[in-house]
Amino acid sequence: MGRGRQKAKATKQARDMKYFSPSTDYTALQRELTGPGGRASSRHDDPVEPDYSEYADKYADQFEDDGDDGGNRRTG
Repeated sequence: MGRGRQKAKATKQARDMKYFSPSTDYTALQRELTGPGGRASSRHDDPVEPDYSEYADKYADQFEDDGDDGGNRRTG
């Protein structure tokens, strides 16, 4: 197949994909998104962050925060 025919075929396929609009079953989509549990947003709740306060107290004396930014400052 020559380059001209190949390009024409690719153009035709791209045009077919661009303007193809299948009929959408919105009720089936809604059932799929909600699932058997009921609400769709129940799976997307923010995770609970663990409480690290006991570790902060435990290691506070080893890692004292004196306002230093980790040694990334330039000195003149």
